[in-house]
Amino acid sequence: MQRHTVSSSRINTVGWENNVLEIEFLDGSLYQYADVSIAEYDNFLNSASLDSALSRIEIIHHYYRV
Repeated sequence: MQRHTVSSSRINTVGWENNVLEIEFLDGSLYQYADVSIAEYDNFLNSASLDSALSRIEIIHHYYRV
């Protein structure tokens, strides 16, 4: 999955493919979030705070460390 660098205090890169959101944190850990729609991904990228938006995604979607 191709990821893009973002400006965040915790997140280094993000990517989305086939309803899977992939996030690489600044510490190098990599997580995938299941069943994330393209609309949710777009909302996430356009949010004022990626950290706050991620907290909301973590409540709704299953995720695991890769």
